[in-house]
This record gives sequence, C-alpha cells and structure tokens, in this order.
Amino acid sequence: MKESPLRPAVFLDRDGTLIEDRHYLADPALVRLLSGVSEGLRRLHDAEYVTVVVTNQSGIGRGMFAEADYHRVHAEMLRQLAAEGATIDAAYFCPAAPAAEGCEEHPDRKPSPGMLLRAATDLGLDLARSWTIGDKPRDIEAGQRAGCRGIQVGPDIDFAAAVERIVLSREARG
Repeated sequence: MKESPLRPAVFLDRDGTLIEDRHYLADPALVRLLSGVSEGLRRLHDAEYVTVVVTNQSGIGRGMFAEADYHRVHAEMLRQLAAEGATIDAAYFCPAAPAAEGCEEHPDRKPSPGMLLRAATDLGLDLARSWTIGDKPRDIEAGQRAGCRGIQVGPDIDFAAAVERIVLSREARG
C-alpha cells in the first residue's frame, strides 16, 4: 500500500504545553519555555512531523490585549526556541472570545477543529496520521474532531513523554 503524499503533523497548544501558562499573556518578557519542549520539537522534526501551533487567544476578543501583543509573544517564543535549535513550522490562533450562552462558537475556537482543518489544507497534512498535544481537554477534543489522535500533558505526562509516545508509535508502524 502506497503512503499518502500528505505529511503527518503534531498540532500543539501554546500556553501550558510549550510555554508556561500565564493568564492572558501579552508581555513577551514573561515567555518561558517549558522543560523538554525544544528537545521534543527537534525530535518531532527528526521523525518528519510538521509542527503546528493552534492556540485560542480569547484575550484579544475580550479586549484584554491587542493582536500585536500576541505576535510579539509568539516572536519571543520562536526566538527562545531558535536559541535552543528548535523550530515551529506554522502557527494558527483564534482571537475570538467564547460565544455568549446559546450562541454558536467561532469555528476556529477549540474544541472546534477549524484551525487544524485549515492547517491541513494549507500545509498538505494527513490528519489521520497526525496528533494533538495540549494541556486541556478542549485541545484533545479539537484534534479528535479533526481526525487526529491526542495526548494531554499534565502531572502524569510531560511534553517529552508525549513526543516519545508519538515517535515510537510511528516507528512501530514502520
């Protein structure tokens, strides 16, 4: 059976997964990579996974910070990753605030899969061979709704362990 020309990806939540979770982070000076993230990203790239950040940024929609603040924080995260020899291939963010009760959520706001589906189209990704890593159930649900497998990081599993599980599962498939 011929393998799909589409590439597998790992979709990554940002706050609490790649960097310390700071409520409504708008100050680049507060960006701190979590332990094992740079090494894990290098390992994912070595295993030929595309890495894509997908992050809800409702602070923009709530008027707590500007979109420019999000971009400055993102740039600082990328700078810190680059200093450790790691990269992210793409990033998508949803600036929408949660919908009012009884209203429909924005299709990009996790747990909706909009950002993942858009990334798959934009980047030529195979969602069936892709994964999601996040620290909240909504991150994993977004991935599942897009057709991916997911791993929730937390006290029992850190980023490095999640990456190891993904890489080993791919190696086992050959």
